[in-house]
Amino acid sequence: MEFRSLPVSGSPAAPGTRTPRRTPGDEPALVESPPDEPLAVITVGPSGEDRRAVLAGLLGTAAPPLRVPAGSFLVVDYAPSVGGAAYVPGLRSSREYRPEPVGAGPALARPPRRVELTVPDPLLRHFTLVDAPDTGTLGVAGIRVVRDAVRRGGALLYVLPDDQPVAGAELDLLAEVAEEAAVFLVGTPGAADRWAAAGCGPADGIGRTPAYSTGSAAAIVSGFAAPGQDDEEPAPDGSSAGWLEARRTTLVAAVPALAGVDWIDLDPAAADTAYLRRALIDWASAEGLRRASLTPPVAPGSTRTVPVAPAARTSDWADRLERRSRGLAHQLRRDIALEIAAIHLRCVREVVGGAGVPGLPGLLDREVEALSLEVVAACDAGVDKMLGESLALVFGAVPDEGVRLRAAAAVGWGLAAARAARDFDRVLLIRETGEVETVLGLGAVGALAAYPGGTGGVILPPLGVGLSGGCYQYWRNPFRADPIQARSWLGRALRETELELCREVSRRFEAVADSLTDVLAEAIRHGRLLA
Repeated sequence: MEFRSLPVSGSPAAPGTRTPRRTPGDEPALVESPPDEPLAVITVGPSGEDRRAVLAGLLGTAAPPLRVPAGSFLVVDYAPSVGGAAYVPGLRSSREYRPEPVGAGPALARPPRRVELTVPDPLLRHFTLVDAPDTGTLGVAGIRVVRDAVRRGGALLYVLPDDQPVAGAELDLLAEVAEEAAVFLVGTPGAADRWAAAGCGPADGIGRTPAYSTGSAAAIVSGFAAPGQDDEEPAPDGSSAGWLEARRTTLVAAVPALAGVDWIDLDPAAADTAYLRRALIDWASAEGLRRASLTPPVAPGSTRTVPVAPAARTSDWADRLERRSRGLAHQLRRDIALEIAAIHLRCVREVVGGAGVPGLPGLLDREVEALSLEVVAACDAGVDKMLGESLALVFGAVPDEGVRLRAAAAVGWGLAAARAARDFDRVLLIRETGEVETVLGLGAVGALAAYPGGTGGVILPPLGVGLSGGCYQYWRNPFRADPIQARSWLGRALRETELELCREVSRRFEAVADSLTDVLAEAIRHGRLLA
């Protein structure tokens, strides 16, 4: 089982919620394994209308209109009644959201990162449904955000209308997640309705088209056009069905891992999603059991006595820990600088040759969102390395999972007790002036997540970066559509962001190293691990 730092004691938190950190006096008698990530199905595709039609068919009459602002993620979860909330960077709490076109609640200065809807449909008891923005609008950073959500949620639902081309970004995403997550391929007629032209449709009652969806993708595409054929030309057999198969042949040839995946052809107008519902429920049942079997309630070694190695008192473990902490912080600061430079280049290209100045806020917000995810993941990986190496030096052997969990819990309690570490829950908010403002609080951090997965098993709380609503209002003003001024503001904002991120990374590694030093020094004084 992969170790992700601070465990959680007690019952697992609900999906999309964060278990509160412990106070220094709440030391449990037994350290439990961290809870698993909640299951989620991430829906992607080039057409938002087709994706939402498929989701509405899955949820049936209980679902409200699935409308969200452009660029926002839609998260649909279970609740006894229908409700909605919008999460906007810079705000410490959510805002009420209603999908009706008129009277949808208070106006927001910028699009929310995510909109959460609750629907009383039993399907959502098995997993959460997440609808990502159109793949054509995600860009490089947006694809990274979606990939992170798929890896944590466990499944990808790819909806491909038959009148839409397969984009290169979609192929890259499918190739990256096909080996580590479940992939469901759904075909829809699209606006051109080529199924009607072919004289076929989902007529077998299970949401699949008998004419060409009864086998695996490899079997389906055999005998049709070869990869590379023009998508607008019919296949050699001259039929519209052959045209559809030629496009799918190209997809499977580009992503060989999808060769064994069944295509599920679904016409949302027919409202027959029984086969897709069964497939998703079967996956959730198996995946839930698999994750539970990998994480025992009590990890091995959680209760045994762990003696200190005889040479620990005279070793230089403390100096090694300090050098390791500084080295990891230095490496991460260098990576941040390189990524900031790449973000600057992509944003300048967008301003000069893309959507122009009005599209700058949306692109930059997605870029810094992906950057913050990578920084948090790098911090967690660095903390795990520090913990494992230091425990091996002090206790004389590579620690097992239970010992790592106990030590990580003690480090987390030490951080919570330190006054300087109480403001780690923070958001770096880019203002319209190019300055970076700090917003503290778990609520502010929670509003930044496009997909609110579980956070059990981490020592450090998440760190987020986002754009304020003022940036959107400022640069969408047609009187300020000056590319030179926009590039100047972009450079200033990214420099400030780099400085604040590097400062925060150094502070976090230093705090973790100090807390771990206290834990190991106490263990050496008593001759055993006290956590």
